[in-house]
Amino acid sequence: MNELTLTFLRLGFLVLMWVLVFSIVGAMRRDLAVGRRNKTGAPTPRQVRKNPELAEPPARQQAHHLVVVEGPLAGTSMPLGESPILLGRAQEATLVLEDDYASGRHARLFPQGSRWFIEDLGSTNGTYLADRQLTRAQPVELNAPIRIGKTVIELRP
Repeated sequence: MNELTLTFLRLGFLVLMWVLVFSIVGAMRRDLAVGRRNKTGAPTPRQVRKNPELAEPPARQQAHHLVVVEGPLAGTSMPLGESPILLGRAQEATLVLEDDYASGRHARLFPQGSRWFIEDLGSTNGTYLADRQLTRAQPVELNAPIRIGKTVIELRP
């Protein structure tokens, strides 16, 4: 290898190292800047007058009933409490589904704070929330369809 090639290799390595350093510094600045953009605490009345979008949104309705909308148990309704609801064909399930496409322990509906979440428990045919298959626990909005096999359930106020 001649001297000129070695010098270009050294220069290329040096440029590559500086690019790496600048990308790390840029990523750190973006991470630190995210915290600065989000203000905590309630806006002052003056800020709300200037920017009405800062006003607190109206309180959302909470779910009080689980209603079966489609499937063999259509029309069935059960009140929601503080405990999780197991959905499936097994007799120990809170809501026993008479659906050949449901697993024994198919899904779990559970409260967390003021919201309800649904998670699939490793079922064969999957659990769908508003036509999207669950891969992890997801929050359930009011009247959003939850499909387990041929059964569709919704949370209602």
